[in-house]
Amino acid sequence: MTSRNSILALYKTMLRESEKFSSYNFRKYAIRRTRDAFRENKTLTDSEEIRKQMEYAKKNLEIIKRQVTVGSLYSTEKLIIECDTCKTV
Repeated sequence: MTSRNSILALYKTMLRESEKFSSYNFRKYAIRRTRDAFRENKTLTDSEEIRKQMEYAKKNLEIIKRQVTVGSLYSTEKLIIECDTCKTV
């Protein structure tokens, strides 16, 4: 059986990795999807279903890590919404 601590650790790791996206849109999407998926599955009681969802989440964590790496290879300008010091015209 998967422990609550390992589930929470995976959740926090996915959120931390999602924060590393350089693109605002990808970053917010990954965070939102991670939170939604864990909230959706928080009432699961079947240990087999919990195990399947954990494996799925681990695969998604690896995808997030790869995409962060690929995204870091291509720099883009920050959006207006991200800039604290940007002035609007």
